[in-house]
Amino acid sequence: MENKTRRQKIETMLEDDPDDVFLRYSLAMELRKEGEHEASLARLEALANDPTPYVPAFFMTAQQLANLDRIEEARSWLRNGIEQARHQGDSHAASEMGEFLTSLGAG
Repeated sequence: MENKTRRQKIETMLEDDPDDVFLRYSLAMELRKEGEHEASLARLEALANDPTPYVPAFFMTAQQLANLDRIEEARSWLRNGIEQARHQGDSHAASEMGEFLTSLGAG
């Protein structure tokens, strides 16, 4: 019996349901964990550009960019994420991103 990695399992499930937001997000997180940052960031950006942007994608993109010392890009993602979270009525996410933005300092 074949042992699939978590990433392979997610990719298989996505074949059946390519629009599943949580599966798409999970794959981006797996790619990040594997050090495939550009692939992860591309998938997160796609989620952020959905007709209804997926708010956690903004925060995770910013965190990943900050870890890669791409601070100005991270700040931009946080600003956009805060705006989107407020637009969607998610004050908790907006607050978390605001705190992270503050922790990155003025830019």
